Amino acid sequence: MAIASDIGIDLGTASILVYIKGRGVVLKEPSVVAFDRDTNEIKAIGEEARLMIGRTPGNIVAVRPLRKGVISDYTITEKMMKYFIRKAVGKRTMRKPRICVCVPSQATEVERKAVEDATYTAGAREVSLIEEPVAAAIGAGIDISKPCGNMIVDIGGGTSDVAVISLGGTVISASVKVAGDDFDDALVRYMRKKHNLLIGERTAEEIKIRIGTCFQLPEVETLDVRGRNLVTGLPKTITVTSDETLEALQDPALQIVEAVHSVLERTPPELASDISDRGIVLTGGGALLRGLEDLLKERTGINTITADEPMTAVAVGTGKYVEFMSTNGIKL
Repeated sequence: MAIASDIGIDLGTASILVYIKGRGVVLKEPSVVAFDRDTNEIKAIGEEARLMIGRTPGNIVAVRPLRKGVISDYTITEKMMKYFIRKAVGKRTMRKPRICVCVPSQATEVERKAVEDATYTAGAREVSLIEEPVAAAIGAGIDISKPCGNMIVDIGGGTSDVAVISLGGTVISASVKVAGDDFDDALVRYMRKKHNLLIGERTAEEIKIRIGTCFQLPEVETLDVRGRNLVTGLPKTITVTSDETLEALQDPALQIVEAVHSVLERTPPELASDISDRGIVLTGGGALLRGLEDLLKERTGINTITADEPMTAVAVGTGKYVEFMSTNGIKL
């Protein structure tokens, strides 16, 4: 019955990833829950619920129970975790799993306790928490056990964590509540202000993925965007350029650069020279925004690379941490 006894969960604002020992990342779904306000009955969870955002009748609401990397709705988070754990593990095991969950590096004791309690209620035998940047570093394939400085910038949906890691732990870290969702919000605000066009968050995400950039591209790209004209109230289609996204995304991107800068300023000189040699590693879904590597390199003078699988790095690192603990006989 030892099947699926070790699970790593990347409990993200935008999506949840579940890693199972020996099987890798088995589930990746949006952390969205749709429920009926009148009966409190859950209608859909995950991708099915995400498709309902902005398209539901009055009594049904699609919500994200996690905001800025923190649980904002405890009951719904608990039900969502139970659903995802069951979906990932299947009905093949009766034994409760050991679960490791990642939390933002600056999460408070109260926030950590909420994650721990929700995980126990969702069916865990043992729970351990790991800081996101440490998990991201392990998932990106960095050997964090050596006395050598590594800088990780993990950009998720709700928070961006910046940390310098050495000897298996965080030396200096900073967490800013600016990440992928803020890029989407910035695009929504820009379209409203510049074009009098109201767009939804899914449309904003599509713009970000297809033509979004925070550094000047060699060639301008365009995309047709549909929304509601705020003057006439009618649907309208306009063409947006990558240069416009550069203008819209500049502010949130620079806030992340600022966080990197503040961590570098506080880094001990020996570790700073290691980072200068080894570079900065980007992980998380937000790291896929074009131009981020170039922007960081331009502003810090340090070579910046994105991990091979930035989306799954934290989940893989969380799962591997469980494996590392169990193989070394360390009690979680």
